[in-house]
Amino acid sequence: MAILGIDIGGSGVKGAPVDPEHGELLAERYRVVTPQPSDVTSVVDAVAEVAAQFSGYERVGVTFPGVVVDGVTRTAANVDKSWVDAPAAQLFADRLGVPVTVLNDADAAGVAEVAFGGHDQNGLLVMLTFGTGIGSALFLNGTLIPNTEFGHLELDGKDAELRASDRAREEGDLSWEKWAGRVQDYLRHLEMLLSPRLFVVGGGVSKKSDKFFPLIDIRTPIVPATLLNNAGIIGAAVTAQLAAGKPSTIGS
Repeated sequence: MAILGIDIGGSGVKGAPVDPEHGELLAERYRVVTPQPSDVTSVVDAVAEVAAQFSGYERVGVTFPGVVVDGVTRTAANVDKSWVDAPAAQLFADRLGVPVTVLNDADAAGVAEVAFGGHDQNGLLVMLTFGTGIGSALFLNGTLIPNTEFGHLELDGKDAELRASDRAREEGDLSWEKWAGRVQDYLRHLEMLLSPRLFVVGGGVSKKSDKFFPLIDIRTPIVPATLLNNAGIIGAAVTAQLAAGKPSTIGS
């Protein structure tokens, strides 16, 4: 059963049909720019535009850059505040005409990486996505602990994502060395709090890991996401499949 996965990010909304059994895209993904302002109506329209490029799917999984509880978006750090307490799953389902599952974007990326990335699942794994913000997903022995939002930990007196996200690197015109120093400080803070077995780094910058991984000195092993920037799309579809077969504790 093909399931459509759609990944809402701070800069783009992208999607593709997915084979959730094998974690593979079944067609080239389609992307539109995230509307500005990124209010509820505009983003629902953008998701509908992406969905309209494909056919034959029975369910849709959608990621959202914020906390999602029972299909309701509780926070909105990098999108319009109209999303706070919005019934996202119902809004998308009403517009698309099929059941929709919604979950945090980093949680979705982590679900895909744990399922298909080939990573050791023993102990505590932390998935981090560096993009417009910093997303996080926490897994204990392969089980998701949702909505961690570690991108909002304090780093140098500010939200960590304001200092160490990929957007902070680009807007500050930071060298890889300077930005890697900030990322290192952030990862060391997470190490102190969590003592994880592994960091998996995703988001758009993950495909440039060779430029900054060698500059980071931490105790915990760190690896790039296997699925790179498709992880959110795939994880959204996998979660939608789970929701089709049984009640899911990840979103709704």
